[in-house]
Amino acid sequence: MFEFSWPWLFLLLPLPWLLRLFKPVHSEGNTRLRIPSFAKHNLATQVAQQQTRGISLFEWLIWALLVTALANPTWLDDPITLPNEGRDIMLAVDLSGSMTEQDMAYQGQYVDRLTMVKAVLSDFIEQRQGDRLGLILFGDTAFLQTPLTRDVKTVSQMLSEAQIGLVGRATAIGDALGLSVKRFANKDESNRIVVLLTDGQNTAGNLDPEEALLLAREEGIKVYTIGVGSDNPRGFSLFNMGGMSGGSLDETLLKRIAEQTGGLYFRAKDVAGLQQIYQELDKLEPISTDEQTFRPQSALFYYPLLIALALIGLRVMFITAKTLRQEA
Repeated sequence: MFEFSWPWLFLLLPLPWLLRLFKPVHSEGNTRLRIPSFAKHNLATQVAQQQTRGISLFEWLIWALLVTALANPTWLDDPITLPNEGRDIMLAVDLSGSMTEQDMAYQGQYVDRLTMVKAVLSDFIEQRQGDRLGLILFGDTAFLQTPLTRDVKTVSQMLSEAQIGLVGRATAIGDALGLSVKRFANKDESNRIVVLLTDGQNTAGNLDPEEALLLAREEGIKVYTIGVGSDNPRGFSLFNMGGMSGGSLDETLLKRIAEQTGGLYFRAKDVAGLQQIYQELDKLEPISTDEQTFRPQSALFYYPLLIALALIGLRVMFITAKTLRQEA
């Protein structure tokens, strides 16, 4: 649909006539007194007087185009309605050494746990319409890789670039949960969710998991915990040597975190299991919000403006050429 942002500016259209109407009129005699050479150009003056009407119309056209540009003509596209459901989801992903265990079957071969998590979690991220996602990676400590954003492509890219051991060999579950709670500060209390994925137990960090659990519960943040790893590991990880990776999965802790925050605990023993978990998460925590509708706008003011400038250029060229002919 076509419309003007400021249609009242068209009231300026008669302005040139009003100025001309109240402009003082000088007699021919007075004009000759002020311009002695006028008599020599009497013929040229008569020609100019004959062309006055045409020139006035030309100038009015330029003025009308300028006023049209000032009124800001715009084209409105069809209305677009944003999704009326949205959640704030912080993903906390374990990058400890034990995530190198190649015990997960994926596309006909065994891959390490992190590769499987990346593959399935990327699909989950890309399907988040209307949600805001954030990404926290943790090992010896936890750090924020991506703050809450609706740019799901960036979150997916940051996850794909994560590497085992990037933040150490150990598992700081308490730090990861505590940082998630901190990043949710001053957010809407109705839709704050943490999805924590790990394959070990807390072996590092500055914040005890029980303290982090208390913070999450006080803030009303729901935590969904996912324990990753097969019951029958196929080998060992170089990072597991010396017990640095976090050891066996602490399901007791993960269940307690989920239960006391109003979330759920899931166990992902294979790719199919993890995919099913994400499908369940899709059904959780829908938050209804007021629908937001907007209409994309395309500015069109430059079309009449460019035409007006072109006509002004032609007008200047015409006057210049006419003056040169008269002087010749």
